[in-house]
Amino acid sequence: MSGKTTEPCGCTAEVRLCAEPASDFIPSVVEKLAEGFSSRRWSSHIEPVEIPSRHETIELILEAQRILFPGYFSRSTLPSPSSLEYHLGHNLTIFHKNLSHQLNSALRHECFRRRHSCSLCGERSSELAAEFIRSLPQIRETLETDISAALEGDPAAANADEVIFSYPGLFAVLVYRLAHRLYELEVPLLPRIMSEYAYHRTAIDIHPGATIGESFFIDHGAGVVIGETSTIGRRVRLYQGVTLGALSLPKGAGRQLKHVKRHPTIEDDVIIYANATILGGETVIGARSIVGGNVWLTKSVGPDTKVLLKQPELVYIGKNGETNHNQ
Repeated sequence: MSGKTTEPCGCTAEVRLCAEPASDFIPSVVEKLAEGFSSRRWSSHIEPVEIPSRHETIELILEAQRILFPGYFSRSTLPSPSSLEYHLGHNLTIFHKNLSHQLNSALRHECFRRRHSCSLCGERSSELAAEFIRSLPQIRETLETDISAALEGDPAAANADEVIFSYPGLFAVLVYRLAHRLYELEVPLLPRIMSEYAYHRTAIDIHPGATIGESFFIDHGAGVVIGETSTIGRRVRLYQGVTLGALSLPKGAGRQLKHVKRHPTIEDDVIIYANATILGGETVIGARSIVGGNVWLTKSVGPDTKVLLKQPELVYIGKNGETNHNQ
């Protein structure tokens, strides 16, 4: 250590305001901001209609997770076999109420923004919530096949508990299956809020509009992107960094192609390894095919096909600077 000593900072703890009082500069900023929002040049929500809550939508995901996996994520006493039906009924009743409220906000907001005539949003929200809840047994059945796919596809998976608790791929697929059902019911906003939350937690981006069959497994997962019009069959396995995307679009084509298939079709029993990119709505990867790591595809591949990159030439440089191409 050096012999230098550090002198304490001599500044006072008090904040010294700038010479121009707040009463002079804040009103002018307020005026400019208010004008931008009021004129609708900038996106904002200053209407008399409630917008769905991101926080409450995330809580709906967590509530659904507790219902679909009883005992794993409970906040209080774990349900016993004798109290399971009470536990499920109690939680589903709360879930129905909370989901109905967010659906009502989403529907009313959509009606207001698009200037639709009254469509009885309150009644529709309760009916849609009930329809969604009726789907939960089937969603849970499909999730069980996804858990089995993880156990079959990953030797590091010790048991189902480990997959349920800790696999980001399963969490992303859980959220996708919930959001996809709301997407099928034509619920605005909520499905995308849900998929964004899953992406935030896992770095796996699955659009709620994608169609994904049972026994789906994403290994590791970070960087996976699955576009809105992707179609994925049964027993498909993806690794980290895989993109199922759209070809680049000309300027202004976004709205024209909104309901056109833009993303690939992956048939049953396909494996796609890390960082492969598959693009285009007409691109089909045939059943039982394998797409190797880092492959870039914009054309279809027939069934039972392996698509691999040639082995690159590696150069080894030793301490003395000698190179060897054939180690």
